[in-house]
Amino acid sequence: MTGPPRGSWATVAVDVERSRPLYARALRLRFVNPGGVLCFVFFEGAVALAALLALAELVTWWAVLILPATVAVMVKFNDLVAERVVRSAAQVPDQERDRFRQQMEPAVGKARVDWILHSVPGVLVTTDPPANSTRAAPGGHPQAGRGSAAGPVRPDRHPRE
Repeated sequence: MTGPPRGSWATVAVDVERSRPLYARALRLRFVNPGGVLCFVFFEGAVALAALLALAELVTWWAVLILPATVAVMVKFNDLVAERVVRSAAQVPDQERDRFRQQMEPAVGKARVDWILHSVPGVLVTTDPPANSTRAAPGGHPQAGRGSAAGPVRPDRHPRE
């Protein structure tokens, strides 16, 4: 396997390692860094949950040993997955990383929004282009060129009737 030595991927410094919770040190977590409360929930919480389930006779007493071990395996697996993600991200060339960031940036600008004809009662909306150019109505809003001096076309009547 090529790449930097295994020790260089450690994200926790040696002096910080001593202050980490026993649970994180025992599992040798390098990329997942749970605090004291989370380590308490992972271990003592799993033991308490298994004991309650065993007292309720929903599981056997072996669950008091199996459930915390299962949680520890899942936490370690999560740490290994995080390591793989960091290593694969480090192998992406800078150019590809910059192109990806550029594609993911939100586009900010202004879009031209035409006046919506279907929001006006009494105006028939068709897919045909208007016969005349768009002109402004007396109220200041443009109307489709199909309207005549008599007014807009009623939606219950076809314009050719």
